[in-house]
This record gives sequence, structure tokens and C-alpha cells, in this order.
Amino acid sequence: MNGPGFATVLKRWYTNNFRDLPWRRTRDPYAIWVSEIMLQQTRVETVIPYYERFLARFPDVAALARACEADVLSAWSGLGYYSRARNLRRAACQIASTGSFPRGYESILALPGIGAYTAAAVASIAFGEPRAAVDGNVLRVLSRIGNDSSDIGSTASKAAFQSQADRLLDRKDPATFNQAMMELGATVCLPRSPLCLLCPVSSFCEGRKQGTANQLPVKLRKAAIDEVKMTVAVVESAGRILMWKRESRGMMAGFWELPEAGLLSALKERRAAGAFTHTIMNRRYRVQVIAGRLGKAPPRFQWIALENISAIPVSTIARKALAKCPS
Repeated sequence: MNGPGFATVLKRWYTNNFRDLPWRRTRDPYAIWVSEIMLQQTRVETVIPYYERFLARFPDVAALARACEADVLSAWSGLGYYSRARNLRRAACQIASTGSFPRGYESILALPGIGAYTAAAVASIAFGEPRAAVDGNVLRVLSRIGNDSSDIGSTASKAAFQSQADRLLDRKDPATFNQAMMELGATVCLPRSPLCLLCPVSSFCEGRKQGTANQLPVKLRKAAIDEVKMTVAVVESAGRILMWKRESRGMMAGFWELPEAGLLSALKERRAAGAFTHTIMNRRYRVQVIAGRLGKAPPRFQWIALENISAIPVSTIARKALAKCPS
């Protein structure tokens, strides 16, 4: 494959077709870093409003480093995978202590919560370092271009795909190349029913030529989904909601939750308020929501004023349940 030819065609397409996303309007490494962390396992449409609010609240590394963890978690509340927010703040504290954002790939990689993809993305987009950034979208593009049926979940395959991306990389303009590869995977080289007729690099794609693009990539290991059923209660009294706070350890440490209905034997005027599902990694929660009244908060629970809920870290399940009972 002619690497430079591929890069030229791809970048020309990207220049004319890229989505106008807020993190593409800057070369500020802090803003790019925040976007990349938020975009991990989260859809672009979901991230945009969180990203804009987060940067308004914490406009630079120093502001994030000064913030307490509860404030950061509150700003992150609803995005899920909260270790991302904790690591973001930890890394900000490290950066602030040195006085400037690290410029090189290896230095960025050494920060808490940053892996090879994120370090390559920040280093290439913010600083122009020639590093190929390979995320899930890019892995899919690469597997189809090379008609490679290797298991993309294996360490050896990931290394091989990284080498392939390194060979294709436009080393003079890695920022545009990397963003173009991500955009191609997100908008054209889709997981199901790829838009091959619209693909700017279809002439380079062996998967399309062999008719196998729709079967790629291959991922052999898939964790089983655990189904968890639960019923939570939305209990309101005088403009307050009954909640409890998780202990200061574990993945959801410090977050506020709604009580499970089974713990409130004295709950009165029970009524069904709705249901929803919520998936966290390989666990799917099927949540029933009930509403009711309670005279006194049992031990462990507290009344939280409705106007204060937006200022504290609240779990996504609690937020979804509260949305079923608008006041």
C-alpha cells in the first residue's frame, strides 16, 4: 500500500468533511486532553455539553488542580466511569506542580489515567509529535484496510495494528492524519454496514475488495453481561429528596444515591414511576423506580434540597431515576 498516497487522500477528505466539534477548535493540550478522557467509551453527542460545562468551570490545569474531588465529580456526574475524573484531577495536580503541561509522548503517558492512545492523541494534536493514535474506531479502519481477521482484543494484534498505523502516518502532519482516521471510523467505516461507497480511501481497502469489510474487525473474547435487577425509591418531602452517600472507597466513592425500596419499610403512598436500563461495563442494571412519602429519614439517609442536587456528585442511576419523577 502506498502510505503517503493514502494519507493525502484521507486528509483531503477530512478537510472537506470533518465535524465541527469544540475540541477541534483548539491546540490547547489541556482542552484536548479533557476531551480525549471524556470521549473514552462515551458518545460524542453526550460529551459535548459536559465538555463545555467542564471547561467553563475548570478553564485550565491550575483551576482543575485547585478543585476538590467532590466538585470535579459533580461536574462529571452522569458521564460514568468516574475513575476518569479522579485520574484527571490527580494528573492536573502533577502538571500544576511542574508549572507546565508535558510536551512529549512519554511524559504525557506517565500521567495518571493516560494510556498509549490518549498520549499519542494529545502529543500529535497539541504538539505535532509524529505518533499514530489508535483507538477503537481506528482499529476497525485498519483491520478492514488490511483485510486482517486477527482478534483485535489480543495484545499481539494490537501491536501489529499499531505498527500498521505508524507506517501510514503522515509524519509531517500527524494532527490532521490522526483526526482524519478517527473521523473516518466514526462517520463512514461504521461498525455495522460500513459506507464503503462513500469512503474516500476505498481504493486502498482490501476488505472492500475481498467483500469481507462487513465481517471485520474480529473480536473473539466478549465478557458475559451480568443482569442486575433493582428498585429505587424517589422520596420527596418539602422540596428535599432522600439520599445516601457512598463511603470514601471503591469505584463510586463519595457519590450520592437513592435508597433501594426494600430498605424503606415505612414508605407510604407507593406508586410506580417508571423503569430504565443502565449498563456499566459488563453489568446491565434493570431499574424499577417507585415514588412515595416518608415522615422521617432512617439512619444512614439524609434529606438533600432539590436545588443542591446539581452541585453534588450523583450517580447516573440516581439521576435517571430522578428524571422519572420531575417535581
